[in-house]
Amino acid sequence: MHSYPSRRILAASLLSGILMLSACSRRVSVESINHDPGRFHNKEITVAGRVANSFAIESAGAFELDDGTGRLWVLSDTHDMPVHNSSIAVTGRIEQGFSFGGRTFVIVLHETHKHS
Repeated sequence: MHSYPSRRILAASLLSGILMLSACSRRVSVESINHDPGRFHNKEITVAGRVANSFAIESAGAFELDDGTGRLWVLSDTHDMPVHNSSIAVTGRIEQGFSFGGRTFVIVLHETHKHS
């Protein structure tokens, strides 16, 4: 006995999973961002690398990510900063001319999601 409704559910689930994955942000090198930040402005992207520096102020913080092609500051809306030299992937939106904690950053990734 074949169960056609379950095949339809399986096909629908598979299709929705594929669509969700295709909608995910793409991984970009820091070198590409630094070379042409306007290309990535206000687009959600993902960068990955190791944490080189970090600081926190009140309920927010920033950390510098080094992916081997360059470094990029990541602004986080939480004071819970990743550990120095830890590997991390972060999704966010590129912003230019951003001031935070008494510092001005030419280019910053405003974090929307941190990956383990």
